[in-house]
Amino acid sequence: MTVNQRIEALREVMKREHLAAFIFPSTDPHQGEYVPNHWKGREFVSGFNGSAGTAVVTLTSAALWTDSRYFIAAEEQLKGTEFQLMKLKMPGTPTIAEWIGKECGAGAEVAADGMVNSASFVKELISDLRQQGGITLRTNLDPLAQIWTNRPPIPENPVELYPLKYAGESCGSKIARIRKALREKHADGMLMSALDDIAWTLNLRGTDVHCNPVFVSYLLISSKDVTLYINKVKLTPEVESYLKTEGIAVAPYEDVTKGLKDYFEYNILLDPDEVNYTLYKQVSREIVEAESPVKRMKTIKNPTEIAGFKSAMLKDGIAMVKFLYWLQKEIPAPVGEGPGVGSVSLTEISVDQKLTSLRAEQPDFRDISFDTIAGYQAHGAIVHYEATLETDIPLKPEGFLLLDSGAQYLDGTTDITRTIALGPLTEEQKKVYTLVLKGHIQIELCKFPSGASGTQIDILAREAMWREGLNYFHGTGHGVGTYLNVHEGPHQFRMEWKPAPLVAGMTITDEPGVYLEGEFGVRIENTLLITPYKETEFGQFLQFESLTLCPIDKSPIIKDLLLQEEIDWLNEYHQRVFDTLSPHLNDEEKAWLKDACAKI
Repeated sequence: MTVNQRIEALREVMKREHLAAFIFPSTDPHQGEYVPNHWKGREFVSGFNGSAGTAVVTLTSAALWTDSRYFIAAEEQLKGTEFQLMKLKMPGTPTIAEWIGKECGAGAEVAADGMVNSASFVKELISDLRQQGGITLRTNLDPLAQIWTNRPPIPENPVELYPLKYAGESCGSKIARIRKALREKHADGMLMSALDDIAWTLNLRGTDVHCNPVFVSYLLISSKDVTLYINKVKLTPEVESYLKTEGIAVAPYEDVTKGLKDYFEYNILLDPDEVNYTLYKQVSREIVEAESPVKRMKTIKNPTEIAGFKSAMLKDGIAMVKFLYWLQKEIPAPVGEGPGVGSVSLTEISVDQKLTSLRAEQPDFRDISFDTIAGYQAHGAIVHYEATLETDIPLKPEGFLLLDSGAQYLDGTTDITRTIALGPLTEEQKKVYTLVLKGHIQIELCKFPSGASGTQIDILAREAMWREGLNYFHGTGHGVGTYLNVHEGPHQFRMEWKPAPLVAGMTITDEPGVYLEGEFGVRIENTLLITPYKETEFGQFLQFESLTLCPIDKSPIIKDLLLQEEIDWLNEYHQRVFDTLSPHLNDEEKAWLKDACAKI
């Protein structure tokens, strides 16, 4: 069916159920950013495949809300459908409740599946809809079960052990720490719903979500017992034996509702941002509403995890340099400079494939950590662009290639962006590139008190570009998991207030950018480790250490725009990149790297 046909099929269900609208989030029962195909209901209904967004369909209209990362992509994907694009945080954009109120009128009944919407989202939505003339919300209907033929099943992929030599802490130790944190919150137990939290806690990994090594399950912890709710077909004899040894009971995935009803302790902690509304409503005991303590625990890497990150970054850096050396050889020479040495016609997809193949040659490579963003020229201005057979374009010996990519190695997860000059650039391109680089370096140079928020630091990435009237609307940085999700929180660099403190041992990306629609985009990204700097009478101060090892293209830089401290940082960084990577390269690659890392 086409998107418009799916909308019509949905409306038939809505008419039978006497509903004026239905709301589709981008999440699954575990509130994941990236979800198994079975729960991609918003994509099925709207055709929009971004990782963030909410679709709403009424009997006469349809709209989709998404953030600035996807404005350009969503506009393109929604063409030819009934969906109107709603740009979040832009002036004049109504909230979901306001739009429903206008479209459906007072007293209407609308619905959203309580299993795939968080408790916090639904409770806030109920309140907002009530203010739109008493609109009510149902949460006990999944219309996709009636209209989505050939719906992908819930994954049944096997779970695997994550060895202690990579994890650095046993499952038993983690559970003991979790129970201690629960007692500090006066909670007797908790339901763990986030898949990466469960994988981290149990030292297990899976392949149920594209690029994220997690598995579909719930984990119920009480003061004495731990139960994993999972489809038992996923458990190998080795994993079953391991769980038994760790004292973890196993029950069918769908029995989590019964587990909550039978929960015997006085109270239970539920993170309303992670637990879905349907399960939230099953609990008969007192609920302690609080952030899951596991979120912050797993963001602070232990010494083994830090060593693993550095090992993964070394391998990734080798692959990146081999790729950049190959790319420089394959790009044809600019017009008027003689024939190029390139033997193939390069496109966005082909460079993605080449980079992935080079990463796959590295030890302990398991997968990419997200779909590569290889955007040439105007495509680089689409923040989360992913080339398809329909959009793939050839690379020319001019302009910018924006390449945002990463890998999953057993010992760590990588995330790196480089904007690469393929030939002559305009003065505007050089200036924008240099401003982005200044922002990137200022984050790298930052020293700050332990516990500061990423929002307080975010300005350093934007100050130089703000002076020129430039900006970007995505976050400047996010946490990164240990062979887990490439996006890990709650800490981050972002303009909007995010109070999560930054502490030593966290990983976080540094990725400012500027995007000029229809022209080009620039982004430069390293993954950083937060480390101690110094202690004074004013407390502990922290700094950033670049984990990423890869040269930053110097050719677009307008040196006069850089401060001396920024030049010094770049030269020192490049010296470290060369010293670390060169022993692992052949003579030709080493010579290329020496030039790429030469002082400016």
